[in-house]
Amino acid sequence: MYAVKIQNLTKTFGEQRAIDNLSLRIEKGKITGLMGSDGSGKTTLIRLISGLLASEKGKITVLGVNPIYDRYTLAPKIGYMPQKFGLYEDLTVMENLKLYADLKKIPYLFEELLEFTKLSPFVNRLAGALSGGMKQKLGLACALMGSPEFLLLDEPSVGVDPISRIDLMAMVKKLINPDTTVLWSTAYLDEAHSFDTCVVLNKGKVIYDGSPNNLATTSQEFENKIIELMGGYVETPSEIAKMYPIIHSEISCRVQACALEKKYGNFYAVKNNSFCINKGEIFGLLGPNGAGKSTSFKMMCGLLKPTLGTAKIMGIDILKEPSKARSNLGYMAQKFSLYGNLTLRQNLDFFASVYGIRKKEKIKRVDEIIKIFDFLDFQNQKTENLPLGFKQRLSLACAIIHNPPILFLDEPTSGVDVVARKEFWNHIKSLSKKGVTILVTTHFMDEAEYCDRISLFYKGETIALGTPEQLKAQSASKTMEEAFINIIKESER
Repeated sequence: MYAVKIQNLTKTFGEQRAIDNLSLRIEKGKITGLMGSDGSGKTTLIRLISGLLASEKGKITVLGVNPIYDRYTLAPKIGYMPQKFGLYEDLTVMENLKLYADLKKIPYLFEELLEFTKLSPFVNRLAGALSGGMKQKLGLACALMGSPEFLLLDEPSVGVDPISRIDLMAMVKKLINPDTTVLWSTAYLDEAHSFDTCVVLNKGKVIYDGSPNNLATTSQEFENKIIELMGGYVETPSEIAKMYPIIHSEISCRVQACALEKKYGNFYAVKNNSFCINKGEIFGLLGPNGAGKSTSFKMMCGLLKPTLGTAKIMGIDILKEPSKARSNLGYMAQKFSLYGNLTLRQNLDFFASVYGIRKKEKIKRVDEIIKIFDFLDFQNQKTENLPLGFKQRLSLACAIIHNPPILFLDEPTSGVDVVARKEFWNHIKSLSKKGVTILVTTHFMDEAEYCDRISLFYKGETIALGTPEQLKAQSASKTMEEAFINIIKESER
C-alpha cells in the first residue's frame, strides 16, 4: 500500500525547474526521510504533496485522492509542519495549541503533547520568546494534533541541538499511530538511519530511494555515498581567503568576554561568561537550544546590553565605543537577518555601503563576491525567494564583504546541505589561517571538530572548556556528539 503515488511530476518557477519529471512512491505506515542539497526540490515536493502547489505536468495522488481537486477532503487527514516557523509568535504556547485544535475541530487534549514536549512550564510564554528547539517542538505538537493519517515535516530539526533532535524523532515515533505515514525532510544526513526509507533528491530528480542500510551501515559512510551520488566534493583553495588581506595586529586577545551577564527578572540567560579568543583562532560555542549562546553573541557585538560585564573587540570596549568596535566585526545572525524584499545584489550593495566601502570600490567588491559565491544566476532574485542554503551563503557574504579581522558566525550552516557545509568550513578554516579570529556556534558535532577550542554552554554558564580532544577525553567519548550529550547529562546530575 502506498500513501503517495507520483508519476512524471514537473514543477517550474520561471526558468528554474524545481521538480524534473519525478516519479516516486511513498509506502504507507513508514517514516520516509526526504534528503538532498539546497534547492534540490525538497520543499517544493512537500508543497505539491500537501496541495499547496499545483504542478504543470504529471500525476500525483495522496491517500488515494488528488491533493489539488480534493484538498478539502485531504486537509483533515494531513498534519503539516512547514520549514519556516508557521505558528503565531505573538500568541502563547497554549493559545497556539488551542487555535490549531479549533482549526482541526478537535477537543483540547494537550496533556500528553505538553508532557512529551516538556512545554508544560511554558504554556503562558509567547511562542516568539521560545528557544529554537522549543519552537520546533511546539510546531510538531500542532502538526500531530488529531492523529493525522499523513504527517508532512519540512526540516523539523533545522537549527536544533543533538539532544533535541533525538527528542523530536522519539516524539514522532511515540505519538503517531502505527498506520501513520511520515515524510520527514532534513538536511542532516546523520538522521538517515532513523528512517525506514530514504529518498534523496538532486536538481529535482530522485537519485536514491531505498533503505539507508542498503547504501551504508553507518552515518558517516552514508554521508560519503550521498556526496558521491551528488557528484562528489573536492576541497579546493578558498577563493574568499585568497582575496582576504592578512590580518596584522599586536593585540593577542582579539575577542574578550569580561564577566558577561544577562538577567531577565530572576532568570539568568547568561551568567558570568568570560573567555579570550586569540588571533586566528576558531572558537566554538556549543550548547543546547536556550543555553544562552545567541544572547552571548548579541552582547558581544553590542546588539544587547548586558546586565553586568562587557566585551572587547580588538581591545575596544563594545559599550564605550560601539561603532569603533563593530567596525572590526562581521556578524552572521542565527536567523536570516537580511532584507527579503531586496534582491541578492541589492543586499550586498546595501551592506557594503553600511560598512563604509566607497562607491567605485563597492561595485568591484560586490562583483567579486557574486563570482566567488556563485551567485550570478540568482543576483536579481528577491532574497525571500531564495532556497535556505543560498540565504545562509548570502548572510556569510554580507558579513565578510568589508574584510573584517573578526567574524561572529551564529549557526552559519543551519539547514545547509552536506556539500555546502563542507564549502563553508573550507572558507572558515582558510580565513583563520589568514589571521581572522572566528567565534562560531553550531549544532553539527562533526563541525565542532574543526574548532581550535570549544566552550560548552549550558543554562547560561560554561560547563566545559578545551580542545575537541580534551572534551572527548574528559567525558570518555569517541565523538563530539557523545561528548556533548555526556557532559550535558553529567551537568544535570
